Amino acid sequence: MKKRIFRWIRRLILIVLIAFGAICFHGYHQYQKYSSQVDIDTLIAEVESRSTYVPYEDLPNTLIRATVSIEDRRYFEHSGVDFKSLIRAILSQINSNLLKSGGSTITQQLAKNLYGEYESTFNWKVAEFFFAKDLEAHYSKKEILALYVNVINYGNNYTGIYEASTGYFDVIPEDLNDGQCTILAGVPQTPTRYDLSTVEGFQNARQRQRLVLDAMVEMKYLNAQQAEDIYNEKIIP
Repeated sequence: MKKRIFRWIRRLILIVLIAFGAICFHGYHQYQKYSSQVDIDTLIAEVESRSTYVPYEDLPNTLIRATVSIEDRRYFEHSGVDFKSLIRAILSQINSNLLKSGGSTITQQLAKNLYGEYESTFNWKVAEFFFAKDLEAHYSKKEILALYVNVINYGNNYTGIYEASTGYFDVIPEDLNDGQCTILAGVPQTPTRYDLSTVEGFQNARQRQRLVLDAMVEMKYLNAQQAEDIYNEKIIP
């Protein structure tokens, strides 16, 4: 009986390994396919050449901290793919006491947005892994984060932080107040739900802002009173 069980276990492991190998093979093939069509450096050069591009040094510190806190807490520690955060994301879907989070890093999300590949298929996730490694090997953390906030969707057809800050608040990014920074940081998760141009979207975004501020407190970027003060700041001019 035991031998039969062990045989089934070995077969199951073999099947899993074969399936995993097939996914990796097809994912790497997809990575090569996208790279051959247009390499990632060309896409990045195009983003950086835009008149609306905002370099890292012109981004408000609160926006940077808020974005990292809610999107990728270990951003400055991992090398493009964060397996600890991936496990945390899975557990957050099971344990209601944990703050809900995603498994994709900011680097992976940047690759996804650069190539316009928004369907999370297994093949693409593998390709995303290779693109993330490429990005981390050739660009600094500051450069990657700046690229991310310049290509991400902030709702209401606003692409990038410049369009979002000028469109929603009529200010350039470096003049955003802390309340505006923290509410914007929460929008990219679901831009249609958190669209600040609609009453319902704004109300949803305010709830999301609470989660952003809670994450910043957990990260020790803020204390509880500072978070409350920011939440009470005027958002709409």
